[in-house]
Amino acid sequence: MKQILLTAMIGLWTTGAIAHSPLETTTPANEATVAEVPSEVIMDFKGNIRLTRVSMTHAETHTVDLDLDSFDGFISGYAIPLQAMGSGEYVIEWRGLGADGHALNGSFSFTVE
Repeated sequence: MKQILLTAMIGLWTTGAIAHSPLETTTPANEATVAEVPSEVIMDFKGNIRLTRVSMTHAETHTVDLDLDSFDGFISGYAIPLQAMGSGEYVIEWRGLGADGHALNGSFSFTVE
């Protein structure tokens, strides 16, 4: 009986962990090196999410909020316009609300040569 309970608890825990980490792919890819600053970042999620804030930090010195005004409701794919700030590392941090009501957040980075 203990074995069954333990198995069920582990199954529920791993299901919750999957549901709470919905970012599937990004363009540019996480930790990629690109030749020029892209005009937008693309974020594809495993499920629908409503992003509430996305910020970009360039070279650990300058942080700006990216414009989410054109997005409404819960969707799984975002193409967010990006402000070019030259070469260096760009860190994108995001937070939002999953369709299941859970708060979600994460980050990814890329480098422009």
